[in-house]
Amino acid sequence: MNKNRPVNLNLGAFKWPITAISSGLHRITGILLFLSIPFWLWALQESFTADGFVYVKGLLSGIIAKAIAWLLLSMLAYHIVAGVRHLLMDAGIGETLEGGRRGSYTVLVLGVLSAALIGVWLW
Repeated sequence: MNKNRPVNLNLGAFKWPITAISSGLHRITGILLFLSIPFWLWALQESFTADGFVYVKGLLSGIIAKAIAWLLLSMLAYHIVAGVRHLLMDAGIGETLEGGRRGSYTVLVLGVLSAALIGVWLW
């Protein structure tokens, strides 16, 4: 048994490459979006009646609800942009190390821009 191996890894001490950050965020947003599906389905079902629509509209008009909606819509936009990048990589575009870096930066920039546009749209 090798006693020189680290026992506890401090993940905050690692310098993560931009491609790992982009890929990790894509996975995290996918999980969180999946977990939010029951809420969105409930809101959709409630909105089919007139009283339910008024209730859901009132529920989503608060500042905290708008912040949560902004967060979820921003995650959706980022996840879509990162998914398109993965589809392009499957087609052979951006498979090199430099292409992967550029694609990751592009995804992050487009994600921030879309979050800003969604924020302007919601408020």
